[in-house]
Amino acid sequence: MSPETSGEFITLARVVKTQGRHGEVAAEVHSDVPDRFTGGMKLSALSPEDTRRELEVEQLWPHKNLLVLKFAGVDSISDAEALVRCELQVPRNQRAQLESGWNYVSDLAGCTVLDRGQEIGRIEDVQFGAGEAPLLMVVDSAGKKFDVPFAEAYLEGVDLARKRVRMSLPEGMLEINAPVTAEEKQQQVRAVRSKMH
Repeated sequence: MSPETSGEFITLARVVKTQGRHGEVAAEVHSDVPDRFTGGMKLSALSPEDTRRELEVEQLWPHKNLLVLKFAGVDSISDAEALVRCELQVPRNQRAQLESGWNYVSDLAGCTVLDRGQEIGRIEDVQFGAGEAPLLMVVDSAGKKFDVPFAEAYLEGVDLARKRVRMSLPEGMLEINAPVTAEEKQQQVRAVRSKMH
C-alpha cells in the first residue's frame, strides 16, 4: 500500500472493469460499512501510476458482487477505461463513523494475527481474490507467508487499538495456504482430508 493509501486516504473500492456503454464502471467494494456510497459523493481516483483525479458519483447500483458506479463527466467506454484498476478513495478524515464490528480493510495491515490465542504472524498486506472470503490476509510468520481468508466463520474479534486480529482457523489451514509446490499442496490436502474422515 502506498503511504497515501494508509495515511491521508482510505480506499473504499477498486475499479475492476468497465460496465455498460455510457461510462459506467464496476468496482470491488473494500469498505464493510453498508451504504457507504451515495449519489453526489466525491471520490478521489488513484491510478496504479499514482496520478489522482476527483470524481463525483452520479448513479450507483449493485451488480453481482460488484458495485456499478456512474461518475459525472465520464460518459463513454474510453472514459471509463481510464479508471480501470484505480482505487476509489476518500480522505481519512472523512471516514464513516464505524458501527461496532465493522472494520476498514486498510486498518488490518500491520495487525498481529492470533489463532486460538497463538500468535501466527503479522498482516503484511491485504489482497482481494475470488471465493467466499474476498479478503485474504497475507501473514508473515517467521519469514513464511500464508494466505488466511478474512472470513466471518473464522473471525473471533478485531482489536484495532491493540492491532490484533483474533481468529479460530480450521486445523491444517496454514499448511494448505503456505506457498508450496502444487504437488506438496495436493499431499497436504489429502492429509487434511484423511484427518477429517
